[in-house]
Amino acid sequence: MAITTTDHAVPHISKLPINSGQTVNLFVRERDGTRPGGDRTAVLMLHGRSIPVLPSADLGTGKYNWMLSLARAGFDVFAMDLQGNGRSSRPDVMQQPCNTSQAQQQVLLGGNPLMSVCTPVYDSQLGDSRSDWSEVDTVVKYIKKRHGVSKVALMGWSAAALALGPYAIEHWGDVSSLFLLAPVFGPNYQESAPGTDWDPPFPLPLSASTDARWGFPMNLTSREGFERAWNRELGCPEQREEGMVDTVWDAIMDSDMFGSNWGAKKYGVPQGVLRFRNAFWWGWNKTGVKLKNILGDKVPVLIVYGEHDKTVNSAPGTVPFLSVPDLYKAIPGTRKLMFKVACSGHQLQWEKPAAAHLHRLSRKWLKHTAVDGHTTGSFEMDEDGDYTPVP
Repeated sequence: MAITTTDHAVPHISKLPINSGQTVNLFVRERDGTRPGGDRTAVLMLHGRSIPVLPSADLGTGKYNWMLSLARAGFDVFAMDLQGNGRSSRPDVMQQPCNTSQAQQQVLLGGNPLMSVCTPVYDSQLGDSRSDWSEVDTVVKYIKKRHGVSKVALMGWSAAALALGPYAIEHWGDVSSLFLLAPVFGPNYQESAPGTDWDPPFPLPLSASTDARWGFPMNLTSREGFERAWNRELGCPEQREEGMVDTVWDAIMDSDMFGSNWGAKKYGVPQGVLRFRNAFWWGWNKTGVKLKNILGDKVPVLIVYGEHDKTVNSAPGTVPFLSVPDLYKAIPGTRKLMFKVACSGHQLQWEKPAAAHLHRLSRKWLKHTAVDGHTTGSFEMDEDGDYTPVP
């Protein structure tokens, strides 16, 4: 069956402090696999903290393309970049190399400590929870209007949970289900303002004078830094195929032609850097996840993560402390599932055989809001895809 692929530029009135009230474009790719005469199931996929959505979910045409796998199963799948990421609009401050921390400027300078660094021109964070929620809402409404569907299934990787979780709680009438891959969750992470559900705890934007962590708008990662982070979570001999680092990095660079011309040179050619927002998030914690008793009840939740994932499972005493199992425990309802997948880490969607298990779980979930009849429970999945319950 033919799959129709369409790239959309969805207009959005920005809520970022730097360009509040201005119209920006949000990049959205659609892969429509709806069967002729069949019911339409709309799915929206969201990227994590740094990697844009196309390399995250729509990598190539083979076994690591999560989005295509779902479209081939008959779903209408959308994938979006938040403002400041991937192919969506980026504020001009992201085009100025000085607008990152002095430590990260060394990524641009090839780690040469003798080369000079500069002070950020814009000394505040760029992204925030309120802006992310509004951008997701714009795209959900766009999908509903485009195809006349009443609800959209949400799927996200890593820090996408910080946007999709609160959004599902506040807009549960628009959300059919929530699928979280390796979700970021800090049980005691930044609280909302006292006496509110989701208001920021501090006036935005946050500047260097408030907290040095937020005194710049942009983060940078080199190809070497990307590979090092991935290497730390390789716990099995054949977890990652040969050449996958370059495959993913090339896809990242394709989503940022500006950043692909930055960074240290090799044989006279820039190696490129990954540019992403320095974002301040709040409210997604053991208190926020329980608000209104929505998650696990009106919005069923499926969580998948890798057994070697140290990115979203930190050691006790770490600040901030992150834990996927704590998210499962905090979800108030009973319509919740969690699968820990063997021989995989935070980059599970690009690893074997974990990617195949991810695709299969998500297809079952979207079709039945269950997995093999299970609607609740925590499970451990082995390399063959067989799973057993965790007491």
